[in-house]
Amino acid sequence: MRTPADDGFFMPAEWHPHSRCWMAWPVRAEVWGERLDEAREAYVEVAKAIARFEPVTMITPSEQLAEVSVEVGSGIACLPLAISDSWTRDTGPSFMIDGKAGLVGVDWRFNAWGGLYPDHEADAALAENLLSYLQLPRYQAPLVTEGGALHSDGEGTLLAVETTLVNENRNPGRSRDEIETLLKAYTGAKTVIWLPEGLADDETDGHVDNVACFAAPGRVVTLAPGDAGDENHERLQRNLAILRDATDAQGRRLEVAELPQPKARRKADGTRLTLSYVNFYLPNDGVVLPAFDDPADDKVLEILEDCFPGRELVQIPALPILQGGGGIYCITQQQPEASLLIPEETGR
Repeated sequence: MRTPADDGFFMPAEWHPHSRCWMAWPVRAEVWGERLDEAREAYVEVAKAIARFEPVTMITPSEQLAEVSVEVGSGIACLPLAISDSWTRDTGPSFMIDGKAGLVGVDWRFNAWGGLYPDHEADAALAENLLSYLQLPRYQAPLVTEGGALHSDGEGTLLAVETTLVNENRNPGRSRDEIETLLKAYTGAKTVIWLPEGLADDETDGHVDNVACFAAPGRVVTLAPGDAGDENHERLQRNLAILRDATDAQGRRLEVAELPQPKARRKADGTRLTLSYVNFYLPNDGVVLPAFDDPADDKVLEILEDCFPGRELVQIPALPILQGGGGIYCITQQQPEASLLIPEETGR
């Protein structure tokens, strides 16, 4: 069985130009409860913010197509496809390019974050259905993971969290080395930087999209450890130490920018919401990032303006989205432009 790496494909960086952003309409009532309408309003706000920079398509069940088209407005397209949930980062395909105008998709095995929801058949089929609609080649990966568990610099380096992938609820019986080999084969990566843990009470078992991401070749943004009494302090301290000591696929030591943690917020059952400023989206020429009605909101704007010079930053109130278990990055999936590499990526 041939893999994307065999055929010269790799996962581009988030800042590679996009042709479109894919989102999905919130439909799982048990996730949102009485806050479903509030969540939908927040999704629309994110979609409209991204649509200022690049095209956006909202995937929606066919029976809700007319209603959703009205809700999102004329500037956002809608595509009727079956869905179980609304997290396209995890359920959609991971797109790969080859630098020669080639574009393909990887269809990871999806089991609803280790079996959290038994009725996830539509989401398990979403990547295949979307790639069929787009008439793009599909690589079916023999690995259970989600898109939010991986982050690429576009130059051969992946970030991943061990508790997400090396987990009996995803890939039972497989060692980290075996999983790393498959990740490299299906993303074209040469180096995987493993972080030990994600955030406390993260339903995804610690997706990397809440703790660290690449901002440029050789530069990483991570969530700072913060107060020593915080339950995430030791986790984030270990992650920070690994990142500071890491070498990427090009032999560079990483420059690390730290974002503060927002203050802890909890659900009614006492579990902590996985609030993270790392969970942002990079549309063409922009940054769409969360606000949490927190004193750190303004500080994060300053840090990310330095990390992404020349981009327009748009901050969106994200607490309604976090009530469902994820953030802005989690509800978006970019489709890269199938074109020759931009200059920043030619070092690969």
